[in-house]
Amino acid sequence: MTQIRTDWTREEIADLFNLPFTELLFQAASVHRENHAPDQVQLCTLLSIKTGGCPEDCGYCSQSVKADSGVEATKLMDVQAVLQSAAQAKDHGSQRFCMGAAWRNPKDRDMPAIVEIVKGVREMGLETCMTLGMLTPKQADMLAEAGLDYYNHNIDSSPEYYERVITTRTMDERLDTLENVRNSGINVCSGGIIGMGETREDRVGFVHTLATLEQHPESVPVNALVPVKGTVLGDMLHDTPLAKIDDIEFVRTVAVARITMPMSMVRLSAGRESMSDATQALCFMAGANSIFTGDKLLTAPNAGDDSDAALFDRLGMTALQGEEPMRACKVAEPAE
Repeated sequence: MTQIRTDWTREEIADLFNLPFTELLFQAASVHRENHAPDQVQLCTLLSIKTGGCPEDCGYCSQSVKADSGVEATKLMDVQAVLQSAAQAKDHGSQRFCMGAAWRNPKDRDMPAIVEIVKGVREMGLETCMTLGMLTPKQADMLAEAGLDYYNHNIDSSPEYYERVITTRTMDERLDTLENVRNSGINVCSGGIIGMGETREDRVGFVHTLATLEQHPESVPVNALVPVKGTVLGDMLHDTPLAKIDDIEFVRTVAVARITMPMSMVRLSAGRESMSDATQALCFMAGANSIFTGDKLLTAPNAGDDSDAALFDRLGMTALQGEEPMRACKVAEPAE
């Protein structure tokens, strides 16, 4: 097993980013093989259980009230409708069911339904993950008591670049929520978004922030920006020369995350639908071992189960051990 370090310096992480690409991939693949099955990928399904109307001003998000993206605000889904979607996801091979609500933070009146959802999904034998915004220690404890396995709260970018992406919530507030989650005994899921106009130095800072937490996140989602028209960053990409993240640079970020956080599940998240099969294959080689399945991620498009099954077949890869092999099937839309 690889030694787990939480004392990485920015200089060390920058040196990893600066390695020749083939050497970086070799090191990342070696670390991956020491700690994970190299030909298996965890399948996760993501469902928006409460869409739109979020008061935050995240520059990438179509669900912000500040965005002119056409996303309409909805109420929290009915508990039984969420459980029906979870059952469909399990039937289609998912191991983890992730649920997102567009809130700055859940209100106490929302917690009973959330708790009921967590208990119901866990009873199906699925891992549970939620992202509901900021949490108080009491709310984190309630989720832990209900049996929530993972809580997602991304740091988005480096501490230096963060305030250029969002102004309604600080990086420290995000880290406070991660601490509340950790203290409650829930596993942490935290990553960020690549391709928001940040520099290599910012990507170094992003990885450094996660890799120097007292305990590494158990899951690290690495997203490529999906530019949605009507959002600040989406309009910037449409109207200025700001370029889409280079595929090689994206793979480098995945590889550095794998080396610095060897036991974490590194997940290819948003933006995968626009990646070539070759780029995804390089990401798997670099240590990515988790993906979202289905045609939709909250409000953004996803690659789709048929495409994923075909790619897995070409690469000789399977769903994470203990699951049935991935089938070419389509996740049903959430029940009305």
